[in-house]
Amino acid sequence: MPERTVTPALPVDLRLTLFPLRRGHIDPSVRFEPAGVWRATRTPEGPATTHIRVSAADGTATMRAWGAGRDWALDAFPALIGADDDEAGFVPGAGVVGDLHRRFQGLRIGRSAAVMEALVPSILEQKVVGLDARRSYARLVRTLGEPAPGPAAATLKVPPAPAVLAATPSWTFHRCNVERKRADTITRACSYAARLEETVGMAPDDARRRLTALPGIGPWTAAEVASVALGDADAVSVGDYHLPNQVAWVLAGEPRGDDARMLELLEPWRGHRGRVLRLLGAGAGAAPRHGPRMPLRSIAGQ
Repeated sequence: MPERTVTPALPVDLRLTLFPLRRGHIDPSVRFEPAGVWRATRTPEGPATTHIRVSAADGTATMRAWGAGRDWALDAFPALIGADDDEAGFVPGAGVVGDLHRRFQGLRIGRSAAVMEALVPSILEQKVVGLDARRSYARLVRTLGEPAPGPAAATLKVPPAPAVLAATPSWTFHRCNVERKRADTITRACSYAARLEETVGMAPDDARRRLTALPGIGPWTAAEVASVALGDADAVSVGDYHLPNQVAWVLAGEPRGDDARMLELLEPWRGHRGRVLRLLGAGAGAAPRHGPRMPLRSIAGQ
């Protein structure tokens, strides 16, 4: 099978770097193993299965690929693992951010260039418990996806094509515990998939404007997509339920914060605010809880 080996400019920890691509441990399209990372994806040239590993001896990274989209996946490989991630202008400082940067030196900002694969699960995560969203996404992939090409066909599934999701009736989403509002947002977005995929070649501000022009996609969802698919190291998910509290707690010792306070605390790292958030997510812990957890929801019986 075709393969490609690259030597990243900075160390790459595959689990830390590719973590945002996997939507929970039940995601049927991504599997982390000690020997590397398996991923099934849908490229502009067709489905592909990839296996990525990093050599502990010399830090080189190798991808093997199968399927119609294998050449595209190999071309996109360096950007996917952040091999050209640029930390110019990033000054972590001597505090908690500096400590996390030293501890997680292999965390790179990758770029999947797969906008719809980032957008659909991000829409599912709007205003619901993360576990609910991950379960719904896994069900959608298992129901509407297809077996991955190559040796992982028995265990991995390629996420469903936008055209398939655009034509999916509401009751199929309902069986996956997705109510009408989010289902409509997904089908609408998938009907404009070609236009949304064009954001890969746009400047960050232009990409966000294109994404948020679609009803149902706000700043939070656009930032989630920008971080994963577009490799935006400055993306901040304004409107997140937990993130402002975590930032306020870790950076200022304040148990609660809002979006304005989060942005104020992140301002010293403008240009790399998304990088700081990834570092906090990797090892800083959460703010103390002062209320009940959001309950898991089921709409299947409604």
